[in-house]
Amino acid sequence: MLQEERRVTLNQRSPQQLLENAQLIHSSAAVEAAILRLSLEITGTLGDTCPIVISVMGGGIVFAGQLLTQLNFPLEVDYVHASRYQNQTIGKTLTWQALPKSNLANRTVLLLDDILDEGITLLAIKEKCLALGAKAVLSAVLVEKKLAHTKPIAADFVGLEVPDCYVFGYGMDAYGWWRNLSAIYSLG
Repeated sequence: MLQEERRVTLNQRSPQQLLENAQLIHSSAAVEAAILRLSLEITGTLGDTCPIVISVMGGGIVFAGQLLTQLNFPLEVDYVHASRYQNQTIGKTLTWQALPKSNLANRTVLLLDDILDEGITLLAIKEKCLALGAKAVLSAVLVEKKLAHTKPIAADFVGLEVPDCYVFGYGMDAYGWWRNLSAIYSLG
């Protein structure tokens, strides 16, 4: 089946059918353990910097919500909304919907995102934060997709790795559905 035909077939399924045909990649327990480990790593690195922590909407919101409660040091919270997917499984042109409201001048910024896939969106957001005056921009991602080629950016903190397939759950969606799952799945 051609990739376009497969995408159309999957998109015609109901959300429940999509989940029933999915494959579990990381359990809820594995995700929770990864977030705890990340919180310790981030605290060790940024605990004395009073950073601005910026969630990348919409996928980063679930990860950010869970991670922020485990960061026991002073910080400020903001968000940015830039997307290439718009509820599809193929990334297109980057669309900016919201820039950070905080003054980033001479501040340390920590970007929180659900997935480091191709790296195009995360790199663009990092460059935007630097252009807005941030003195340092680090990134933490819940998952990194293992690809055969080099990415234009590396995350400073990575929770879990996933294979080169379309994944969803824990902030990542499949056709706009299932960001709310507590585990991570691949499309079946």
